Amino acid sequence: MLSKEKLARINELAKRSKTTGLTKEETKEQQKLRQEYIKAFRGSFENQLHSVKVVDEKGNDVTPSKLKASKKNRHQNGFQH
Repeated sequence: MLSKEKLARINELAKRSKTTGLTKEETKEQQKLRQEYIKAFRGSFENQLHSVKVVDEKGNDVTPSKLKASKKNRHQNGFQH
């Protein structure tokens, strides 16, 4: 996840954009920080998904095959989390 400082800066820029407006440099900074935030969020969400196992009421593993394949591929590529 992003540092507290970067999150605070994102919020500061968002607030200023609604009130006084941003300079071109600040707009570019805001876009860069938002993209960084989105990348971190997606990575975190993907990690959560790879820890999911779906089980039906009888105890059978019914995890979608696409998720199983993604987990297997991730493991084979040496990504450990």
